[in-house]
Amino acid sequence: MSEIVIKAVGLYKDYFGFEAVKGIDFEVRRAECFGILGPNGAGKTTTMNMVQGRSPLSGGELRVFGLDVGKNPRRIKARMGVVPQENNLDPDLSVIENLRVYARYFDIPKKPALRKAEELLEFISLLEKKDEKITSLSGGMKRRLLLARALVNDPELIILDEPTTGLDPQARHLVWQKLRGLKAGRTLALTTHNMAEAAQLCDRLVIMDNGKILDEGTPRELLKRHVRGSVFEFTVGMEGTDDLLACLNTIDHESETSGDTIFIYTDEAEAVLREISSFTRVGFVHRQATLEDVFLKLTGRELRE
Repeated sequence: MSEIVIKAVGLYKDYFGFEAVKGIDFEVRRAECFGILGPNGAGKTTTMNMVQGRSPLSGGELRVFGLDVGKNPRRIKARMGVVPQENNLDPDLSVIENLRVYARYFDIPKKPALRKAEELLEFISLLEKKDEKITSLSGGMKRRLLLARALVNDPELIILDEPTTGLDPQARHLVWQKLRGLKAGRTLALTTHNMAEAAQLCDRLVIMDNGKILDEGTPRELLKRHVRGSVFEFTVGMEGTDDLLACLNTIDHESETSGDTIFIYTDEAEAVLREISSFTRVGFVHRQATLEDVFLKLTGRELRE
């Protein structure tokens, strides 16, 4: 059995002259959680739509389970579960009926389908809501039910498109907990612009923007490659910038300026603290580097609509 579940080579998507995905290469390995991290409009969802067979390729090659997605969509979908970005649960059906009806698409008999539905509702902590209508559920409950629905056919690959968008912290952490529990023995591929989500779940990830992959690696590799271990955020006036940078010129660091803030990335935090101890004209925050720093450094800090 191949260790490569998804393989894209030169993957390209054009919408009437707009290049949404610009010839990207990536691989997703068996039993890992692979993430595509990027801002709105980066091409994340378009990429996953092609993986699902929902959107035809404009160019390149894409294979899932070793099968060409254009020639084998039914065989691929039978082994895949999908948690879409939008809520597409049937509001006319109860919670458990949404799962039972969905099981018909995979020719699962009625009794095993009911048993599976109840098991999945217990897994996502919604069994007590099984006879409720969808309209009575909170946003977090609906996201969990979408996850349960994606598991009806015991998929080998689960596609998650922005799985916790719009959830409050409690609901988001519960979904993360459930997804971590699924990582053993299954392959997860998710899109997100939530850096904490990527750090919590992903074994490997790519950072994508404007239809291109900017970098890839484990969260630890990306942190080391781009932002070192510590970040200092200095708030200074324009007249103080040169003096601050001169104060740090003997220390190994990288700097970035955004508005009235200077970001210093370094592995020599103690040396920075010593050097600025007498620099009284500046306020600063010192913290550990995160994936958000990598994300903003690679994709920029300007507002995206």
